[in-house]
Amino acid sequence: MDYVVCIQRTLDYIEENLQEQMTLEQLAKIACFSPFHYHRVFQAIVGESVMYYIRKRRLTCAAERLFYTDEKVITIAIEVGFQYQESFNRAFKKIYGVSPRQYRNAKRISGPLRGKACLDKKLWLGGHKMEPKFVTKPAFHIIGYELKTKNADGQNNKDIPEFWQHYLKNKLGCTIPNPLHKHVELGICTEFNPETGEFVYVIGMEVEKGTKAPEGMVYKSFPELEYAVFTTPKANEESFTSSIQSTWNYIFTEWFPQSDYEHNGVVEFELYDERCHGTENIEMDIYIPVKKTKR
Repeated sequence: MDYVVCIQRTLDYIEENLQEQMTLEQLAKIACFSPFHYHRVFQAIVGESVMYYIRKRRLTCAAERLFYTDEKVITIAIEVGFQYQESFNRAFKKIYGVSPRQYRNAKRISGPLRGKACLDKKLWLGGHKMEPKFVTKPAFHIIGYELKTKNADGQNNKDIPEFWQHYLKNKLGCTIPNPLHKHVELGICTEFNPETGEFVYVIGMEVEKGTKAPEGMVYKSFPELEYAVFTTPKANEESFTSSIQSTWNYIFTEWFPQSDYEHNGVVEFELYDERCHGTENIEMDIYIPVKKTKR
């Protein structure tokens, strides 16, 4: 399946229907993906979640029409997909810092203007190969610390490394009760909200089912799933974070398009063990739940 063609098809549809209400499920169907797989692939290829992209395109069109035309604010609001002027005013001011009427009276057009994304197919062809191993991991249970973040404007790429620094600096792993594997920590992405780009990231360790989480920690359970497991390229301490992020990007922009699999939702996680100790030749594993693509 040509992922660039599939995502570009939905980008074209979005552009032609900015005034209409659109859902993730509807766009995923146009792309011929499952909703969650579409959400993750769009995020990786375009660089932002699909619903966030739509919102930015609508507000950009509104900003241009406010500045260059004399159309009524309510007319613009409705024609870029907002049902109520009040909600449009709030969204517009949050992005541009001024009300629509103030923006119209400005001396020049300004602020973040998001043009239509156009994908270059050549960017997603070829490159290095990173073959995963496939494992079926039984249901497991963890206790750890959670962070709520979102993938809008790369916020998660800032929040999660800072969260790890706090976790390691304060030796929070030592406070997790009765871990099954003392030197194995998991960084888990779960509770995804594709509409907002928000999700929960948990740093924790596996424990026995039913272990009580101390105050300030969380206990979570996950079902048995088949995973594709990717090992990051060996890196030094300074480049380890970028190595992890580039591997995540590779999975969705290169491996999935060339494979017979799609994302199976629920949970993805990073596994950190003794290979992460030290300052050179550091590596870790990324577990992605997968299922065979329906042809």
